[in-house]
Amino acid sequence: MKFAPKLLSALLMAQCAVTFAKGNADTIFYGGPIVTVNAKNEEVQALAVQNGKIVAVGTKDAVTKEWQVDNTKVIDLKGQTLMPGFVEPHVHVFVTTFFERLGLNLSNFELPYDTMDTLSQKLKAGLKNVPPGGWLFAFGVDPSRTSPFMAELTADDLDKVSKDVPIFVVNQSGHIAYVNHRAIELAGITDKTPAPKGGGVYVKDAQGKLTGKLIEPPSYLAFMAKMPPPTEAQLSAGINGMLNTIASTGVTTASEMSVGGNFGVDKEVAMWKEIFAKKASPIRIRGYLWGEALPVGYSSLKPNDGDDHLRFIGIKYISDGSTQGLTAALNAPYIYPKNSKWKGDLDYKDAEIYGLMKPFIDQGWQISIHSNGDKAIDQTLNNYAKALAGNPKPQDRRFRIEHFTINNEAQVKKAVKLGVVPSFTIGHVDYWGAAFNNHLIGPERSKRIDPAGDFKRAGGKFTLHSDIPVSPVGPLTYISEEVTRQWQLPPQKVLGPDQAITVDDAIRAITIDAAYQIFADNIVGSLEVGKQADFVVLEKNPRQTAPADIRNIKVKGTWIDGKPVSLK
Repeated sequence: MKFAPKLLSALLMAQCAVTFAKGNADTIFYGGPIVTVNAKNEEVQALAVQNGKIVAVGTKDAVTKEWQVDNTKVIDLKGQTLMPGFVEPHVHVFVTTFFERLGLNLSNFELPYDTMDTLSQKLKAGLKNVPPGGWLFAFGVDPSRTSPFMAELTADDLDKVSKDVPIFVVNQSGHIAYVNHRAIELAGITDKTPAPKGGGVYVKDAQGKLTGKLIEPPSYLAFMAKMPPPTEAQLSAGINGMLNTIASTGVTTASEMSVGGNFGVDKEVAMWKEIFAKKASPIRIRGYLWGEALPVGYSSLKPNDGDDHLRFIGIKYISDGSTQGLTAALNAPYIYPKNSKWKGDLDYKDAEIYGLMKPFIDQGWQISIHSNGDKAIDQTLNNYAKALAGNPKPQDRRFRIEHFTINNEAQVKKAVKLGVVPSFTIGHVDYWGAAFNNHLIGPERSKRIDPAGDFKRAGGKFTLHSDIPVSPVGPLTYISEEVTRQWQLPPQKVLGPDQAITVDDAIRAITIDAAYQIFADNIVGSLEVGKQADFVVLEKNPRQTAPADIRNIKVKGTWIDGKPVSLK
């Protein structure tokens, strides 16, 4: 067939137009290592972005030839490293806002440890900022990181700070708090007040008198009900600051694990929707509804309601407490104090927690259960096995266990068989490893804390997280912590070398595997064609850095949907 010259020219121009449209990249990156975290763990020379998505990865010549046009923005990394944006699978944004931004932050992850005197001085200094009629609200005391070891605040201690101002101090774990007598009086709690429902305890001494120590959040409620609430402006500014802090660590997607734990589920869902309607969040959020706050028959939200920026995907329950706080449920006793027979308690009976989660499993929600101790892990795995019985593809549900701290090899194998994906608070090894090993549970159980090595060998997936405010957000720090497994307190030792993993494995645990855990691996977690252009730019390549030094690599920029995040 012959074409007239004009028709042939028109056809060629149309073909060029199609090619031009295809090759019209908004941005091309090159000039430094581009770590894809794809199935082959490849590094490439260049990456192109169009309309917020990755459209090409490969050699610089190939990517620029096919995708660069006059208006393409070309970014020379100048030796810096481009990686997938980090995925933080376990944070508490609203809780951390209250504890660290609206209250007095006493958290200390440095050395030396605080003493009872330094804590008292900090609390007294905090009194200056308490308005008339207000409470001194503080967070971050940690007896396992205090000198002397396991020294705890009492109502009498806090009375020495102030007898007139009510004082409420939350332990670093979040599972314990301390109050003075003025706070006890205002809350209307007496020596005869029964324990609150949901596992809370008002601790009493041998004479049956309140000590000022509270165990588990249900025991906090009577006190928090008397505290003046923050203003809307204070809360908004605090949440915004918290989200920006998370983004500054290179995180582009995070899971909020306690939606509804502060103001009720419906109100907090509405608050999150408003944040995203105003485009006030610099990162993507996956939300887990706080199970204890859900009324029977809850149906206001359906599984996966939302979009790729804000989506509600799971229900979260708490089965036990804190290991370093001696409230996690263990199969064998703690070794502190000497000759102790204390094993900790479960928050629910087996059938009770199963009855709570089963209706939501049937609706299609992902389930996440906080289980620190091996007794709690047994309960959770048994209930998951019951719920998944007859399911030919249990891994499709991606049920979660948060922390998986004190464990055994049989539990790892069972979790992998059930497709359960645990998320480890790897700061346990770093900040509390010495306390676990030397004082709380002994070397044999301590060496298995956060068993990434066993999960890797068994073919399972796992992730690493901060559980902020329990430990600081910092995915690069998690890599150092998991690869070296070295505890902080001198003389530094390696806790469980058999559970160490490679740098590449740790990178996957904070990118693609974390994305898998929260059903986001189709859009983020690796740098592959078709995925969202969510990146982190690093000063150095962690794959070429000594493991102990990875935590010190500087984050130079965070990008979401192909645009740099402007941190406020």
